[in-house]
Amino acid sequence: MIPCNGNEICRAVSGKLLQDGEVSLTGISTDSRQIAAGDLFIPLVGERFDGHAYVEMSLQAGAAGCLYAGVLKQMLPGKTYIQVEDTLLALKALASWYRGRFDLPVVQITGSAGKTTTKEMIASVLSQRLNTLKTEANYNNAIGTPRTLMGLAPEHQAAVIETGMNHFGEIRYLGEMVRPDAAVITNVGDAHIENLGGTRQGILQAKCEIFENLAAGGVAILNGDDALLNTVTLPQRIIRCGRSETCDVRVTDEVSRGIEGMTCRVTTARDTYALEIPTPGAYMIYPAAMAVAVGEWMGLSKEEIIRGVAAYRPTGSRMHLVHGAENRLIIDDCYNANPQAMAEALRLLAVTDRTRRVAVLGDMGELGDLTESAHRDMGRLTAELKLDGVIAIGPKAAAIAQTAEGNVWHFMTIEEALPTLHEQYQKDTAMLVKASHSMEFHKIVKELEHETK
Repeated sequence: MIPCNGNEICRAVSGKLLQDGEVSLTGISTDSRQIAAGDLFIPLVGERFDGHAYVEMSLQAGAAGCLYAGVLKQMLPGKTYIQVEDTLLALKALASWYRGRFDLPVVQITGSAGKTTTKEMIASVLSQRLNTLKTEANYNNAIGTPRTLMGLAPEHQAAVIETGMNHFGEIRYLGEMVRPDAAVITNVGDAHIENLGGTRQGILQAKCEIFENLAAGGVAILNGDDALLNTVTLPQRIIRCGRSETCDVRVTDEVSRGIEGMTCRVTTARDTYALEIPTPGAYMIYPAAMAVAVGEWMGLSKEEIIRGVAAYRPTGSRMHLVHGAENRLIIDDCYNANPQAMAEALRLLAVTDRTRRVAVLGDMGELGDLTESAHRDMGRLTAELKLDGVIAIGPKAAAIAQTAEGNVWHFMTIEEALPTLHEQYQKDTAMLVKASHSMEFHKIVKELEHETK
């Protein structure tokens, strides 16, 4: 963050400067446990917490100032205090003002699935030439997005910002800060459908809020194999990416290398790219194709784009491969789950080169009326793929067990499932671990990753 003074921040958030500590504010923090010297502490208020209770602690820990919604009884000397009506809205206003200080291309990404993967792939390509700021992990909400934008610095030459949502209006809210030059939508799936009118049309409507803040001369990069996204029309240029013959960035000649990744050919109006994607999964063609589109749009060379795709590495529990003793393999894809992503992961499991293939599947959340049918579909798919075992965990996952075939177990909790998990994670076994984040399946990975029997 470029150092700011109290008056600049006060104007940016339309606040009232209660006390000017006459110090430089060099960062922001919303967590009193993670204060750095010079920070502006922004106390947020939630249903079960109020950050205002930690203002004095944060200032004593080194914060140079704070925002404050309410009436202050006392102020520490040498600290900057700015009064605002709502600290979350003030955080948004501050990030929007700060983003306006930078003249650089910004890519905003949303979609039902694959946002983080696409963000990492695009950033990997752009980083071959440009100093690129990117959203860390999946900090893609009303707190994470402004924190990312406040990380912009003079050395940055591009930014790739991931934005998530589960209700109408959220992408608009985030886009008002990001103000993208390139807007990317990975797909329109069933994630959060219960909050969005119960239909994919509602999801499309929510995702398309990204275009409301797209620069007039900007570009939209869309999944060209997504029927709903193919209904989108815009005054800005649209680049469609995928397998279809009508795609502007078309993927052909896909060759799987199992868990080692895949190769494919991507053809555009400008050139043809022979890509090596180092992560497994047929769905990886979409992040790669979109990265090619962004790279070309920003003027990168063919060599830089190819090198950037090959340099991609997954983050967190997203197709993270954990190799164990006696040829065991955990496919850790437990960060989150929706029907489309779970189906892709199951297909990948089915083609691994291990003797045994076992799926550990948990509840998929926020599917509304689709909950029962979506879980049943996953059970049927495991049967079609002839997996060696299915371990379903959670109340919703009971429907998976009902339609799966062969060696099938259902448990309500991880703790109940642990003996069977250990028993089934035998030598020469590939085990997929996937569920919605709330299921905390990372505990399963941690439990099994040192398995030696």
